Amino acid sequence: MLQEILAFVALGIAVVFLFRKFFFKRKKSDKNCGEDCGCK
Repeated sequence: MLQEILAFVALGIAVVFLFRKFFFKRKKSDKNCGEDCGCK
């Protein structure tokens, strides 16, 4: 029983993570800070 609950919780977290990653993309800033700034 506990194992099933943990599996569903992990599945829910994974689904939320993927949903946010693909459907709520951050808007890219228009700032140009150079080539090696790590802002990409």
